[in-house]
Amino acid sequence: MKNTLEDIAPNSIRSFESKLKGRIILPTDKDYNDTRKMYNGMIDKRPGLFAMCQNADDVIAAVNFGRENNLLVAIRGGGHNGGGLGICNDGLVIDLSGIKQVDVNPSNSTVKVGGGNIWNEVDQVTHEFGLAIPSGMISTTGVGGLTLGGGIGYLTRKYGLTIDNLLEANLVLADGSFVTVNAIENTDLFWAIRGGGSNFGVVTSFTFQAHPVKTVIGGPTLWPIEKVEEIMAWYDNFIQKAPEDFNGFIATMIIPGPPFPESLHNKKFCGIVWCYVGDPDKFDKLFKSVLDLEPVFAHVGEMPYPAIQTLFDGLLPPGLQWYWRADFFNELSPEVTTQHLKFGSNIPTSLSQMHLYPITGAASRVGATETPWAYRDAKYAGVYVGVDPDPKNADKITDWCKSYYDALHPYSAGGAYSNFMMDEGEDRVKASYKHNYDRLVKIKGKYDPNNLFRVNQNIRVKQQVGVG
Repeated sequence: MKNTLEDIAPNSIRSFESKLKGRIILPTDKDYNDTRKMYNGMIDKRPGLFAMCQNADDVIAAVNFGRENNLLVAIRGGGHNGGGLGICNDGLVIDLSGIKQVDVNPSNSTVKVGGGNIWNEVDQVTHEFGLAIPSGMISTTGVGGLTLGGGIGYLTRKYGLTIDNLLEANLVLADGSFVTVNAIENTDLFWAIRGGGSNFGVVTSFTFQAHPVKTVIGGPTLWPIEKVEEIMAWYDNFIQKAPEDFNGFIATMIIPGPPFPESLHNKKFCGIVWCYVGDPDKFDKLFKSVLDLEPVFAHVGEMPYPAIQTLFDGLLPPGLQWYWRADFFNELSPEVTTQHLKFGSNIPTSLSQMHLYPITGAASRVGATETPWAYRDAKYAGVYVGVDPDPKNADKITDWCKSYYDALHPYSAGGAYSNFMMDEGEDRVKASYKHNYDRLVKIKGKYDPNNLFRVNQNIRVKQQVGVG
C-alpha cells in the first residue's frame, strides 16, 4: 500500500520544502486546482502534493522524498499525455515546468534543452540559428514526454524520430543519484530512454542534434470524405516513393471553423497536411500530382518552420476532453481504407479526428533493436482521437474512438506508438515494445527495481507483479 499526504508528518513536509529552490503546492493552496489541470480535460486527479522543481537538486530532493515516504510518484513535463500519466491521485507530482533552458551551440548545431521546456520555446530559439530539432505536431507539447516516447513529426522522414537525434541526457534515478547518459556513459540507460518512456528516471536536460531548417513549404489539402478510399490509396503509393524532403500526414476530420473558409465549416473531409524541407524550386513539380487530384481546398505555401509547428495549436487548446487509441500499420489495404470511410463519415464532434503519420525514410533506417522503438518497419503510426470541449460528450467521443480502433486493429501491425496510448495495461505495453521489451525489463530492474516510476506506460520486472 502506498502512503498518502495524511500519512506524512507535517514537519517532514516542511523539511522537504526547505530543501527546494521551488515550492510545494498542497490541496489547501489557492492555486492547487489550477496546477492539477491537464491538457486532457477528461483527466481529473487529485495529487497529495506538487513539487514545483526549479533545478536538478530539487528533483533529487523530490525523488528522495517520494521514495522515503512510500508515495506514488508521477513526473510531469508539458502535461500533454493523453492518459494523464503526468499526474496521480494522492501521491507526489514532480513538476518540471520550472526547469527550462534552450542553449544552442552553433559550432556543431547541438541544443541543450531543459526537462520542463515545451517545443515552441525550443523552436523559437533554434529558428534564430536556422536550425530545428525533429519533434511533433503541436508546439505546446512537452519536450520530455514527446522525446522519451519516440517523437514523430513533420521532420521524421528527413531526419528521423526525436530520439534518433538525442545525443545526451541528464537523469535523476530512483535512488536519488544524478547521472549523464550518452553513447559512452551509461549506455544501457541511454538506450532505454530513447523510446522507453519515463520508466528509468527523471530527465532534467536533453542534448539534441539539430538540423538546418529555416523555412518549409507546407499546409493542408482537403477532399470530401467520400473520396477517402481513393485519396488514401494514392497517398500510400505517393508518400512511400516521395523524396524524404517531402512529408505529409493524412487525416479524416471535420473543419470546425476559422481559420478555414466558412464554406468548409462543419463538413467532413479527408485531409493531408504537407511539410517540404527541400529545394523550393523543385516543389511545384513534386506537388503537381497532388493538385491533379483536385482538392477542394489547398492552402500550401512557404512559412517559417515554427509556423507549421503551431498551425493547429489554436484549434486544440488545453482543457478539451480527449480520448485516444492507436496502432501501427504496414499497409493501407482496401479493408483499411473502407473502415476509414465508414468512421470518417461518422465523426461525432467537430474536433475528433484520425491521423496516419508516415514513419518511412530516415526513421526506418534505424535498426529495430538500436532503440526501444520497435516498429521501424511499420509504414504508419495511426491514432484516433475523440475530442470535444463539453464533458457531456465524453462517452460519445470515447465510444467512437474505441469502435474505430476495434474495426482497424485486426489489420494493424500489433502495437502502438506509446505517446498515442491511454493507460491500457501491461499487455498493450508489451505489444508496443515487442522484441525490445525483455531488454527494457532488465534495465528497469537494474535502475528502478521497486518501480518507483510507475505512472507511465509501465515496464515491470517480475518481482513487481502485484505492486500497486
